Amino acid sequence: MSINKANLPSRHVSVGPERAPHRSYYHAMGMTEAEIAQPFVGVVTTWNEAAPCNISLMRQAQAVKTGVKAANGTPREFTTITVTDGIAMGHEGMKSSLVSREVIADSVELTVRGHCYDAIVGLAGCDKSLPGLMMAMLRLNVPSVFMYGGSILPGTFKGQQVTVQEVFEAVGKYSAGNMSADDLHQLECVACPSAGSCGGQFTANTMACVSEAIGLALPGSAGAPAPYESRDALAEASGKAVMNLLARNIRPRDIVTRKALENAAAVVAASGGSTNAALHLPAIAHEAGIVFDIFDVAEVFRRTPYIADLKPAGRFVMKDLYEVGGVSVLLKALLDGGYLHGDCLTVTGKTLAENLKDVVFPTAQEVVRPTSNPLYPTGGVVVLKGNLATEGAIVKTAGMKQLRFEGVARCFDCEEDAFAAVERRDYKAGDVLVIRYEGPRGGPGMREMLATTAAIYGQGMGSEVALITDGRFSGATRGFCIGHVGPEAAVGGVIGLLKDGDRIIIDADKGLIDVVLTDAELAARRKTWQPRTSSFQSGTLWKYAQTVGTAQFGAVTHPGGAKETRCYADI
Repeated sequence: MSINKANLPSRHVSVGPERAPHRSYYHAMGMTEAEIAQPFVGVVTTWNEAAPCNISLMRQAQAVKTGVKAANGTPREFTTITVTDGIAMGHEGMKSSLVSREVIADSVELTVRGHCYDAIVGLAGCDKSLPGLMMAMLRLNVPSVFMYGGSILPGTFKGQQVTVQEVFEAVGKYSAGNMSADDLHQLECVACPSAGSCGGQFTANTMACVSEAIGLALPGSAGAPAPYESRDALAEASGKAVMNLLARNIRPRDIVTRKALENAAAVVAASGGSTNAALHLPAIAHEAGIVFDIFDVAEVFRRTPYIADLKPAGRFVMKDLYEVGGVSVLLKALLDGGYLHGDCLTVTGKTLAENLKDVVFPTAQEVVRPTSNPLYPTGGVVVLKGNLATEGAIVKTAGMKQLRFEGVARCFDCEEDAFAAVERRDYKAGDVLVIRYEGPRGGPGMREMLATTAAIYGQGMGSEVALITDGRFSGATRGFCIGHVGPEAAVGGVIGLLKDGDRIIIDADKGLIDVVLTDAELAARRKTWQPRTSSFQSGTLWKYAQTVGTAQFGAVTHPGGAKETRCYADI
C-alpha cells in the first residue's frame, strides 16, 4: 500500500526540485529514493539510562521501525527527555517531574514540526512521559499510536512479592526501629529486578491502562512486562497500525473524544489508579480543545466500581494482570457492566467494543473482579471540594477502611520540613500534616510526597494522621493523603492561610474537605497574607511558574486546542 504525499507535511522537505538541499541530507543518511518518497513517521522514545523504566525502549523502537517499513513508511527515530520520579523523589529533583511532561510534549512538537513528519509512534516508560507523549499526539493531530514500554518484574523479599513502594516504606520502618539496616539493604537490592516501570498500579501503569482505554494504544500493548520478547511483536504491530491510520486519515482527535476521556477515567477508578491521572486526563483533553477538568473526572470516578486488586492498596502487580489477560480483561469487565462507551474509535480503526468482542472474562482468577462483585462500589479515587479546596482536591481511597478524618493542622511550608518532622517522629495521632507552597506555581513544579507519606506508613501511623498538600502524591502513596488542593498557597488559596491548630474535616464518602473557620476569619487572614518569592528566579522552573495554570485543569502551560487557528497536520 503506497500513500500519496501530496497533502502530507513531509512534502515540504522531500518533494520538488526546490527541496534538493533537504533531500541531500537524507541521502547522507543512506536513504534511498524510494524511502524519501514515502511518508515520514517519527518514532519517538524516552529512552535513557536514568532508570529501568526507559532502558528497554531503544530495543522496542527498532521493532516499531520494522513495522513501519513493512507497511511502506519511512521511520525516523528520535528521543526526548524523562525525569524518573523514583530517583527524583524526596528532594528538589522532584520539582522537575511534572515540568518534564510539558518539556516532553513541547520537544516532540518542535521535532515533528521542524522535520515535517507525517505520523508518530511514541514509546514511553516513566510516569510523566506517558501523558507527555499523548499530549504531543493530540496537539499535532497527525496519525499516532502510543505504546507503553512495559512494567518491571516484581521482586521477592522474604517470600513476599515486592515493588519500590515497599522500599520507600521500609525507610519509615528503619527510622522507627522496626527494620534493620541489613534488611533494608537486602530489600533495596531485590525490589527492582529488571527493566521496566514501577510494577504496581502507580502512575506509569495507570497511564498505560489509560492508553488502551482512551484508544491511542493497540489492545494488549500495555500489559506485557518490559523484559518480555513479546513486546517486540506489539511494537512491530504498532508501526504497521500507524501506517493504516495514515492511509485512512484517522487522527488522534478523532479518537480522543469526551466519551473516550470518560472511558479513561473509568479505568483509573476501577483499578484504584494514581491520583496523578486527575492531572493528566484534563491536560490531554486540553490539547484536543475539550474541557474535562478535575470535577468531570470526579463524576466518572463516582459512578465506576473499584474492581482490580492491585498495589499499592491491593495484592497484585501489573505482571499478574497481564497473566490473567491484561488490560483487555479490565476493560471487558467494565464494558460488560455498562461502564464504558463501546462505540469509541481506537487506533485499530475499530471501536473499543469491537476490539473486546472476543475477550472472555476469566473467572478462575482474583486480580480483577466482575462489576457485579466489586471491591468497593465506587471508584478507588475521589475528588473532594470545600472551603479548603474550592478548585478541588484528590485522594486515593482504594484499600482505605476509614473515609472520614477530623484533626488539627500542623503546617509546613515545604516537603523537606515535613519529612524532617516525620523522620524524628515529631507529630502525633490526630494531626493533619499540611504541606503547602508545593503547587504548580508555588513549588514550582508540584512535587510528589511519596518519601513523606511512605515514611509515615512505615512508622505504622498511616491510619492515625492525614496529610494534605497543594502538591501531588505518587501513585504508590497510600493512607489518608489529599493532594492537588486548589487554589494553591502561592496564589492565596486557603491552604496558605491555615495555622497550626486549625480543625480540618475530610470526608471522602461525602466528597468534602473543610477547615472549621468562618468566612470572616478567612477574610481577615487573607488581608495579612503576603505572596512568597520562590528561590527559582531563572531557568526552566521560573519559566514554568510564569505560565502554568491550576491543577483543576491539568496544570497546563498554553491555551490548548480550543484556541488553535491552524492544525499542524494540515500544513
